[in-house]
Amino acid sequence: MFKLNGKTAIITGGASGIGLAISETFARAGATVHILELNAELAQMAADRLTAEGATVLVHGVDVSKQAQVIETINSITSQGRVHILVNNAGIAHVGTVETTTEADFDRVFNVNVKGAYNCLYATIPHMKASGGGVILNMASVASSVGISDRFAYSMSKGAVLTMTLSVAKDYLKHNIRCNCISPARVHTPFVDGFIAKNYPGQEEEMFSKLAASQPIGRMAKPEEIAALALYLCSDEAGFATGCDYPLDGGFIRLNN
Repeated sequence: MFKLNGKTAIITGGASGIGLAISETFARAGATVHILELNAELAQMAADRLTAEGATVLVHGVDVSKQAQVIETINSITSQGRVHILVNNAGIAHVGTVETTTEADFDRVFNVNVKGAYNCLYATIPHMKASGGGVILNMASVASSVGISDRFAYSMSKGAVLTMTLSVAKDYLKHNIRCNCISPARVHTPFVDGFIAKNYPGQEEEMFSKLAASQPIGRMAKPEEIAALALYLCSDEAGFATGCDYPLDGGFIRLNN
């Protein structure tokens, strides 16, 4: 079950954190993986590791906020064969309320998290329609559904990802394109460690424990746990799942009271 043999997957931001875990999981499940990543050098390191295991992973240096780059890259990939899966994972974070979020901050978050997802959808869906269908998975957040302090721009962007998911799922039902999203709570990635080190020097252990405890389950998620759900949702076994948001949040949304 949950194999991707013969499938081709495009994964944005697939060289670190959750995206890396998804790239590794999909490659090991048999997919040909195309990583779209701003940091092509980091992506190549991941690809080399997986290639050494016998997987097929290709790297494309792309800024997902630039539509022309995205279209050119995806057209190049699809010219070699069908794309079965698109995972819109690339994203950036921002800390701040509406008052402390500058226009430049807002635009930066919007351009990567919202426009980046749109660009990939815009470039990929015509190919999926022409080839008989496909699967799209977007990375949303618990911030799509509940208020989180000091995350104004980030929450805005992830709310947009959630509603884009619902819109695409409805618009392309007749084209055999499924579209879902995952809404993680906090996930222990290198980004989290870097954020704590930068903003709370000398308090790293204390702050990590505090952030971990904000999930009722008592810890942060592992990237591999998000990747496991992504694998299911992009597999043939999930053929009846579309237009859904899947909170993988350690009880954050329903049990945090």
